[in-house]
Amino acid sequence: MGKDKKFVEEVTAMEDDFARWYTDVVKKADLVDYGSVRGSMIIRPYGFAIWENIRNVLDQKIKETGHENVYMPLFIPESLLQKEKDHIEGFAPEVAWVTHGGSEELAERLCVRPTSEVLFCEHYKQIIHSYRDLPKLYNQWSNVVRWEKTTRPFLRSLEFLWQEGHTCHGTKEEAAEETHKMLEVYASVCEDYLAIPVLRGQKTEKEKFAGADFTLTIESLMHDGKALQTGTSHYLGTGFAEAFGIQYTDPDGELQYVHQTSWGITTRLIGALIMVHGDNRGLVLPPKIAPTQVMIVPIAQHKEGVLDQTYELKNRLSSIARADLDASDKMPGWKFNEYEMKGIPVRLEIGPKDIENNQVVLVRRDTGEKQFVPMNELETKIPELLNEIQQNLFEKAKKHREEKTSRANNMEEFKEHIHAHPGFIQAMWCGDTACEEKIKDETGATSRCIPFEQESIGDTCVVCGKEARHMVYWAKAY
Repeated sequence: MGKDKKFVEEVTAMEDDFARWYTDVVKKADLVDYGSVRGSMIIRPYGFAIWENIRNVLDQKIKETGHENVYMPLFIPESLLQKEKDHIEGFAPEVAWVTHGGSEELAERLCVRPTSEVLFCEHYKQIIHSYRDLPKLYNQWSNVVRWEKTTRPFLRSLEFLWQEGHTCHGTKEEAAEETHKMLEVYASVCEDYLAIPVLRGQKTEKEKFAGADFTLTIESLMHDGKALQTGTSHYLGTGFAEAFGIQYTDPDGELQYVHQTSWGITTRLIGALIMVHGDNRGLVLPPKIAPTQVMIVPIAQHKEGVLDQTYELKNRLSSIARADLDASDKMPGWKFNEYEMKGIPVRLEIGPKDIENNQVVLVRRDTGEKQFVPMNELETKIPELLNEIQQNLFEKAKKHREEKTSRANNMEEFKEHIHAHPGFIQAMWCGDTACEEKIKDETGATSRCIPFEQESIGDTCVVCGKEARHMVYWAKAY
């Protein structure tokens, strides 16, 4: 047991150092390793399995809404990237450039895609001619590169995985509807599968995507009171279409510019999973997204019949859950710690006495509660338990968010909350970017979203005292 205790102690307590806790969990749970280039990461099998489960759920929802998957090139010629001025200015500090091919200097630099708007636009120009070609609903799963100065696994890395949807529509109304629809798809994935409650709203002009008319966002709150932008959906208007000449002939024979959207989520969702649900023993994974939902651990497996019963149980449970077993020669205590660290929702223990009593022991990862369950009730009990854990994690995260949400009527209250009670702050805002920037300069907090569901908590701006236009959620953020 000494080794088992040491195994857990190697994770820094989140109350002592949240950043260090996060890094410890990422490494100890075998999610990633560091690449040879600063800020790059190797996503290990367990981490990639979590991403695959998220990807599979979202991919199905994307296809159900009529979108098709495509794939665009990795490299973008500099001249192509320059076509949309606001877009390139927004990404310029993070762009990685290819200047040589082999030993020869290239005639034109190539950008390693930070996002693919311009590639889709160039393609759409070639394939859209008539209103009959619309809407064009494309999505791609890919990697992108952004040369971040400060990096952290999953949250910010030089290269990460994501999906990016890019669509073209005949009218602003259709495109705006698409923008809202895809944000709700993201919210559903986060809340229904990742058990992460999100705020839905619109970004301010200052925080919107470079080149967009408006940006919608879902925002979540981490255990330490910092916010995380969990997914965004952008209405691009006709700006890109005008820059790239994407036009169609309408039913009256008139040429019109298409209205475009783009939307995406990334592997930073795994970072959100860790920071919303994790504890001082490691990961806590929602059952719907966990690669393994039930881990079977034999006790006294050297005794006759124990391993046979273990393998039989795995075969039985495979039809109702993602079940696995550990028949290695490691001590049970080590296995318990290992699978708690990995956040596996349910541990099933079975030993000679359990076989004699025709029962097993089920242990919940979220609460640590133990239950003795008759063998013949497992097909009913385990799905019920997985559903209970999924719901409990969502409710716990929602309660945490509510407890860490406060209101501020003036800057004095705002500063007090941001330092003493980190979390979301609801405050009224006049709409002036100068006031938004003053909050950031004086407190480090940024506007997270103008929520769709507005509450009036006052009549005046928290900064300048002028008439307020919106209630805004503010927070320090990753």
